[in-house]
Amino acid sequence: MFSWFKVRQAVYGGRLPDAARETNQQLAKLLPSLKRGGRVGVAVGSRGIADLAVIVRETVRWIRESGAFPFIIPAMGSHGGATAEGQARLLESYGISEGKMGCPVISSMEVEQIGTTSRGVPVYWSRTALSADQVLLINKVKPHMIFSGPVESGLIKMLVMGLGKHLGALAVHQATVDHGTGSSLLLEAAAVIKKRASLLGGVAVLENGHDQTAQITVVGAADLETVEPLLLERAREMTPRIPLGHLDLLIVDEMGKDISGAGMDPNVLGRKGGEYCGGPRIARVFVRDLTAASAGNAIGLGRADFTTTRLVRKINLQATYTNALTAMRPSAAFIPVHFDTDREVLEAVLSTLGGKRPELVEAAWIRNTLSLSEFWVTDRVIEANQGAPLEIVGGPRPAEFDGCGNLVRPCCKA
Repeated sequence: MFSWFKVRQAVYGGRLPDAARETNQQLAKLLPSLKRGGRVGVAVGSRGIADLAVIVRETVRWIRESGAFPFIIPAMGSHGGATAEGQARLLESYGISEGKMGCPVISSMEVEQIGTTSRGVPVYWSRTALSADQVLLINKVKPHMIFSGPVESGLIKMLVMGLGKHLGALAVHQATVDHGTGSSLLLEAAAVIKKRASLLGGVAVLENGHDQTAQITVVGAADLETVEPLLLERAREMTPRIPLGHLDLLIVDEMGKDISGAGMDPNVLGRKGGEYCGGPRIARVFVRDLTAASAGNAIGLGRADFTTTRLVRKINLQATYTNALTAMRPSAAFIPVHFDTDREVLEAVLSTLGGKRPELVEAAWIRNTLSLSEFWVTDRVIEANQGAPLEIVGGPRPAEFDGCGNLVRPCCKA
């Protein structure tokens, strides 16, 4: 059907040699502000972070050895099916449990309204977090999937929406209907929270183009609003894209909440809220499977044009619908055209490309929207993108299917 070439692009590859050591060195900045003898809630989210368990473990150990009493709070809005049990299970799937971390994990969806923003948006916050003497956030800083601004996905978003639990996340998302998406809603709500809560600070994680820890920066509570925008710009520089102008087809092996809050990063797909947002203009997106770590949450599937029956059977509708409705984006939970086998899907894709012969199709094949240092493209992409910053490192390989009619990744033989 196609001939595939393996290509490589230069992505930022700087990696911290020792995440545990760096975490401890950075946390030393907070020692003068730590309330010794107090209870410190460590807020941990659902974002996939390469060294998350290591960073959380070292943070818990540092707090205890510094004279305070740590406990872990799931800070993930409506994720985990918007249940206390689901959020605790999600953390456990990342290796974060009472037994492994050596401190309690207190999971609850109970919140209290602690104020309203200047535009009248109610601000809810975790009662568990309110009961702590101090709260310390841990999250990855990265570009957001929908909006752009000085703060996007990171510590402030976790402060407002992660610890706001289901009601807090819902309130902010509902406000976007009247006020539009953007950083201003987060910053306004964060200001309300900081007046009421005792915030110690945050541990910000940046990852390189290989989904590895590149930087850990501890930020004091007073500096969140000034430092996070600088970290976001650095994260943006590290984030890889597909350096092509057009694709008839993008094949994505897997999607999931551990890969992106939107299942597949819209910044990579070039599809944000139904609008083109840079990168290649992709006519058809075919996503093949859902990661186990996503626990059935298939939010973002609506951005694909085609999928497989095996992915659809893995969907937890309650978790997916809760996430989509909380985000005010029901279309993100739409289920695309799907077939039992990859071969059937590809035949259907070709039928929607205006009769283009297979050998003329410009297609790319990636593992997921995080893994973009190496991927596969058809020979037509090579011909049409002579100036693209891509190095051919393998191929050509013919498209192959297994006995069930599903694609066999050519990289397995490269």
